[in-house]
Amino acid sequence: MAIAICGVTVGTAAFVVPNTLSSRSGAAGDRPRAGASSGTGRPTPAGSAATGQGTWLRATLKENAGCEVSATLVPSCGAWWGVAPAAFTSTPHTQALHDFERKIGRPVDIYHAYHRGNQIFPTQEEMAIAREPGKKRILLLNWKPDVGHSWAAVAGGAADGQIDKLAAHIRATFPEKFFLAIHHEPEEEVRQTAGSGYTASDYRNMFRHVVARFRARGVHNAMFTAVFMGSQKWGVQPWFDTLYPGNDVVDWVGMDPYASPETLDFAHLVNKTSGQGRGFPGFYNWAGKIAPTKPVMISEWGVFSSGAQKSAFFKTVATQLKQHPRIKALVYFDTPDAPYAGTRIDTRIDSSAAALSAFKRVSNNPLLNP
Repeated sequence: MAIAICGVTVGTAAFVVPNTLSSRSGAAGDRPRAGASSGTGRPTPAGSAATGQGTWLRATLKENAGCEVSATLVPSCGAWWGVAPAAFTSTPHTQALHDFERKIGRPVDIYHAYHRGNQIFPTQEEMAIAREPGKKRILLLNWKPDVGHSWAAVAGGAADGQIDKLAAHIRATFPEKFFLAIHHEPEEEVRQTAGSGYTASDYRNMFRHVVARFRARGVHNAMFTAVFMGSQKWGVQPWFDTLYPGNDVVDWVGMDPYASPETLDFAHLVNKTSGQGRGFPGFYNWAGKIAPTKPVMISEWGVFSSGAQKSAFFKTVATQLKQHPRIKALVYFDTPDAPYAGTRIDTRIDSSAAALSAFKRVSNNPLLNP
């Protein structure tokens, strides 16, 4: 079944794709912690925004006959391709994005930015990125509402004033659909001691409260995304499943994996298994079990092996993505220098000519141009 939104054919059927592939096991480590975007910016007048998003959706569908974009931004053909550009650098956001797009020879579908606490977003710059003429970009915005509060406190209403301010800002300035991740990568912050305010149940309750508050205040264009590290190190923990907020408040399920020299290929990256403890079937398989109707987003990923190994890894992405059909978005984390497991890593796509050539080729694969 499909309906028309802004003149675009939009599917409404539940998103269900069979679980197909289990990957090989491998070690996992900590990952880069992205910095936050700052500044509130001057609100952009509402009115042209919905038309702009409708325009690129119509163009997308015209180029890909038979493809649809669902009401929760799930493309029926292929997967969105995005980036958090020049992370951990002083390069202005828009310049970093344009530089990245020039390198890969195409506009990205998703632009990823980060916010914390009382910051107001989307910022003027982020809105301009989403609305740049001739582009088709969707915003992926991470927000940690618990700065200065515990998860339990936010679940109890401690951040309600800020949620209400954000809801009013979004309704007044940004009617386009976008992805909103609530406190990504919570695993390493879990403290299961009763009363800590940071149990897995506290996280779940916080996520649910934030979503309910936004929805009650008229924010219906945010696709709420639950983002996890996705590592088997945390997946084997007895509390891991409890972190999942619930299918009624989650639109997309995300993971943030990083490929070390020991990561064999793309399938290994997104579905590392473990037989330790209670066992872990791999994040892709886990998501298919706990949220079978939800699309999967690789909301941060990066490759920090060097030389030929990095380019060889990039060459596995498109082929192995076909074996993981629930993955409907991939958002690269591009940085020259980020903290990782006590060291520093370089995930730049152009750390070598061979790496850039391989990444450019996968970026322009029809599967990643839905």
